[in-house]
Amino acid sequence: MCCQFRLILWGIYSVKHEYEGKWNEGNTRLSTCDPHTKQTVVNSNSPQEVEEGKEIIFTYDVDFKESDVKWASRWDAYLLMNDDQIHWFSIVNSLMIVLFLSGMVAMIMLRTLYRDISKYNELETQEEAQEETGWKLVHGDVFRPPQNSDLLCVYVGTGVQFFGMILVTMIFAVLGFLSPSNRGGLMTALLLLWVFMGLFAGYSASRIYKMFKGTEWKRIAFRTAVMFPAIVSSIFFVLNALIWGQKSSGAVPFGTMFALIFLWFGISVPLVFVGSYVGFKKPAIEDPVKTNKIPRQIPEQAWYMNPIFSILIGGILPFGAVFIELFFILTSIWLNQFYYIFGFLFLVFVILIITCAEITIVLCYFQLCSEDYLWWWRSYLTSGSSALYLFLYATFYFFTKLEITKLVSGLLYFGYMLIASYAFFVLTGTIGFYACFWFTRLIYSSVKID
Repeated sequence: MCCQFRLILWGIYSVKHEYEGKWNEGNTRLSTCDPHTKQTVVNSNSPQEVEEGKEIIFTYDVDFKESDVKWASRWDAYLLMNDDQIHWFSIVNSLMIVLFLSGMVAMIMLRTLYRDISKYNELETQEEAQEETGWKLVHGDVFRPPQNSDLLCVYVGTGVQFFGMILVTMIFAVLGFLSPSNRGGLMTALLLLWVFMGLFAGYSASRIYKMFKGTEWKRIAFRTAVMFPAIVSSIFFVLNALIWGQKSSGAVPFGTMFALIFLWFGISVPLVFVGSYVGFKKPAIEDPVKTNKIPRQIPEQAWYMNPIFSILIGGILPFGAVFIELFFILTSIWLNQFYYIFGFLFLVFVILIITCAEITIVLCYFQLCSEDYLWWWRSYLTSGSSALYLFLYATFYFFTKLEITKLVSGLLYFGYMLIASYAFFVLTGTIGFYACFWFTRLIYSSVKID
């Protein structure tokens, strides 16, 4: 086999011959790579017959030419995206959803609630107060700790950790510190920020836990530090084992796995405990109204106030605000296309926060007006249900856009999308929870209770 290179760099020739075997300089002469002549082959000539066991001599030329493109702009040809109109359509579509929800929240806050609070505070006798109906009647039960309150604290803390990680990453990406040309830079930033945001996860989880009259803050801190990463790590290890079984170079090596475990137990877990300790030492969050000792009976609810129905309805609008941008994200991940318009992504993220908060507040108000005070978990699940639609859309994308036929490749896709949907559930659920937490404390602190 012979490999002969001729490099033409601004008129300077460099010829190097490499050949294994007996080389006859006189009889073996390659016309396409003759140092005395320059012939450029722009298309294929007639096919060459190749006999079994015979040698094949091939050559190619590399012609370097100076370019006017600056080194910093070398990626522009690959990063150029001609579909800005679609992204603007996504932003406008999401803004319409936000304006619709903002109008409903404004109507509830400025008209309905203001009128109800003024009328309720003007009542002179207890008999008149007892004639009132709606959200005011459940003031003695609305801040009663929910069932599985420990688990709720863990999920809220994990959601705060996710929110901080994504927010800081978005800011750095918008400012240009995370370039798509630096492969792995975005993932490295996400992992490191996740580790250091464990401080805020432990703090927020212990604050809610102490408000629920909890005393074992170490147990909550341990569950916050371990539960979500353990679930994700289990799925990731199974998927990585499948890649190992296929002897693929895409498998994560043992050294990287060890580094991830070190970041988890060596940095993240201690920071969660530190944050939990600081949060638990602070005074407990006081409820604006007292909680009755005996729970109030919840009246029979209308069909549209059924928990499952309202939770599923609540997840449609947050998903609708991001699904167009989600298409480009999936395309960049699974079809090897670049995604670098972080400005659009940051706007969509802000719209997602507003949409999750507003739809959860609206449905929480309707729930309290129906004298159903079990809002803690429902507020989390209402906006968190958008993750279900995300996974369904990922399934639709798999069957319509991807041509994956191998079983292992399909399992990898659905495994990673399951992890992404789970993370999206934790993020959006925490946003909805804190929105309802602020809303209920605001309205019940405005009511005069004897």
